[in-house]
Amino acid sequence: MATKKTAQQPSREDILAFLAREREAGGARKIGIREIARAFGLKGEDRVALKRTLATLADEGAIKKRGKRVDQKGVLPPVTLVDISARDRDGELIATPVEWDEDELGPAPRILIRSGRGAKFGKKLSGEPVAGLGDRALVRAEPDHDAGEGEPPYVGRVIKLLSRARNHVLGVLRIEANGAGRISPIDKKQAGRELLVAAEDIGESRDGDLVSVDLVGKTRFGAPRARVRETLGSVTSEKAVSLIALRAHDIPDVFRPEAIADAERAKPATLHGREDWRALALVTIDPPDAKDHDDAVHAAPDDAQDNEGGFVLTVAIADVAHYVTPRSPLDKDALERGNSVYFPDRVVPMLPERISNDLCSLRENEDRPALAVRMRVTGKGKKIGHSFHRVMMRSRAKLSYQQAQAAIDGRPDEKTKPLLDDVLRPLYAAHEALRHARDLRGPLDLDLPERKIMLKEDGSFDRVVIPPRLDAHRLIEESMILANVAAAETLEENRQQLIYRAHDEPSKEKVTALSEFLGTIGVKLAKGQVLKPANFNVILERVKGLEHENIVNEIILRTQAQAEYTHENYGHFGLNLRRYAHFTSPIRRYADLIVHRALIRALKLGEGALSEMPAAELAEIAARISAAERRAMAAERETVDRLIAHHLADQIGARFGARISGVTRSGLFVKLIETGADGFVPAATLGREYYSYDEASHSLTSRSGMSYRLADIIEVRLVEAAPIAGALRFEVVGGGERRAPPRNPKPFKPGPRGGRGKR
Repeated sequence: MATKKTAQQPSREDILAFLAREREAGGARKIGIREIARAFGLKGEDRVALKRTLATLADEGAIKKRGKRVDQKGVLPPVTLVDISARDRDGELIATPVEWDEDELGPAPRILIRSGRGAKFGKKLSGEPVAGLGDRALVRAEPDHDAGEGEPPYVGRVIKLLSRARNHVLGVLRIEANGAGRISPIDKKQAGRELLVAAEDIGESRDGDLVSVDLVGKTRFGAPRARVRETLGSVTSEKAVSLIALRAHDIPDVFRPEAIADAERAKPATLHGREDWRALALVTIDPPDAKDHDDAVHAAPDDAQDNEGGFVLTVAIADVAHYVTPRSPLDKDALERGNSVYFPDRVVPMLPERISNDLCSLRENEDRPALAVRMRVTGKGKKIGHSFHRVMMRSRAKLSYQQAQAAIDGRPDEKTKPLLDDVLRPLYAAHEALRHARDLRGPLDLDLPERKIMLKEDGSFDRVVIPPRLDAHRLIEESMILANVAAAETLEENRQQLIYRAHDEPSKEKVTALSEFLGTIGVKLAKGQVLKPANFNVILERVKGLEHENIVNEIILRTQAQAEYTHENYGHFGLNLRRYAHFTSPIRRYADLIVHRALIRALKLGEGALSEMPAAELAEIAARISAAERRAMAAERETVDRLIAHHLADQIGARFGARISGVTRSGLFVKLIETGADGFVPAATLGREYYSYDEASHSLTSRSGMSYRLADIIEVRLVEAAPIAGALRFEVVGGGERRAPPRNPKPFKPGPRGGRGKR
């Protein structure tokens, strides 16, 4: 009797070598357990042994698992977003990845940028971008096996420049008695480096104006010279604050003439090739100050016999793909922006107003083209079917969250009263079903209130409010999540490439750090188990209402990875979903526009379909829009910091309640309770004692036991405000606790200097 031949189980070294070869090949295909098993001829029980080996490698940190994807840990992907930051001794450009977790992976690897050299790259490609120092770019990178000790371990070629190094600087103009000027740059990295401006190069700018200047050379004494290119207004005006963020982050805020012409030529869509849904009572529910409306909803009981007690939930989304066609001027500008950016005093839209606020906005009682999904859900919120349609719709009403909620709570107004029984109540009933399904799914449930800055009519700071979370918000949120899932499922079923919204599970290092912290407050996190959002929710529920609630929420948030756009699916950990794509906001997010085009192509819904493109190009787009999202988040956050610092600048000496939001060896980061303003308390001001920094408990503790820990409530006094930098410096005047000093303390002697630092 013949014995069954068993394939030889690959060693750890074999697996790592295979992953290295695949990554070196530069392909965009996903490598998972199936691909590794196929490469080594493993079947049946042999695959079980392979899974055990991969789990061991992941535990040791040799590989990283993202969903079903397996990769070497700390290895750059083939397409990487980089900043070109230096030159080597031979004058070659050196880049480093923009996204790199140094806490988990160590120092970021360097990449030698080559053009027209190297065995892999061959001759310089026609039209290949020529990069320079300070540029941000997408690079195709690969390991350089010929690199010597101390040389960059990667070699790369620029495939797309995203932004040129700025030869202009943003700063405050000070005019001297002789008519010449000096520029104080707002960039903290250039602090103390003044630029000189000749009187004839100042133009009509005035003393104290915020200006953008071009660098034009140096004086004979070596000081840099500049010429004013744009005056942005008085630095004392709050309206200048968002302009600082725009310029500082190179966020485009002026559409190219070709894009504007594209938008102005656009004509309203017709019924041709569309289903007529204008009789369906869809409504938009948005913030009261919303200017564009890209989603509308409707719900009704499902009459089908196989879904008793269920609902038909419809989500209709503005058909942006009808107006913004691939590779058109409008499309190029939208991709460059990546998303709309929201400041307290303005919005920098992804698309011109002719498109975003007019032709694509689902206005009340006006015909608008839409891409709609009709979903059948059970009485317990489980989706049992869905279908996509290209339609013409007419919104029955434009409602605010507060209006819709008031109507359901028994306070309808003239607009909502006629809609209450036939439109709003079915929507809320469907939402109750979705909420039941959500509770069973168990997404991450962090309590993170959002603050909103309110401005006065003249644009100056008024106050900070925390809008209440209403069921109306949750109704729209859960409806959009379900529509996004339906989009991803449909595209996968049709084998259509797309851009996913993915969120990785927390890294082993961050989970270990969380576990160590929880141990200090008597909470155990089971080791060795597969973590799910529900595990974090159990911890959050356990500390709810207790003294540790705030700190546990904060640290669990910091444990999470950052969501991103990717052409590979590794699931969404926070939402606890296997597949997820952004479909519901194509007016303000380019990722959603890609998904719309993919659906049009997969379902043959007419014009505006996604063009045929290699996976590598889709990976480039995903990297670009992920970078644009981070850029927007940084600009929005810094603008809020500057606005509040401007507001507090004349309150030096005032006292505030604050919560410690970060602890480092150099001091405490604090967040004011009333306004949410961020500031810093240098360790040098905490007292005359030596302090020890304990990473596990996130605290600074003196030898006498005086301790300041993350999330503690303290009282602080404002010492200094720098509105242009958005920086606030405080000193502690109350709070802190007497705690036992940490074991094996690392002594820290307060020095004479403190600073806001990087977080």
